[in-house]
Amino acid sequence: MTKDELEALLERIAFEHLGPDTLETRHRDSLDFHDCSVWSIRDALIAAFEAGVVHGRWLAISTN
Repeated sequence: MTKDELEALLERIAFEHLGPDTLETRHRDSLDFHDCSVWSIRDALIAAFEAGVVHGRWLAISTN
């Protein structure tokens, strides 16, 4: 996975579960800080973990 692919994946997970438009720093508190429920943070962490598992399996298959 390239750095750009990783960034796109993280942005998609964040957008789907946490709601920010971007993960880029915009140097404005109202844009850079967000209130998130603990269950949405949990869901985002699970999604990131599952994406890592899928990527790890893909790497294992593609190197054999």
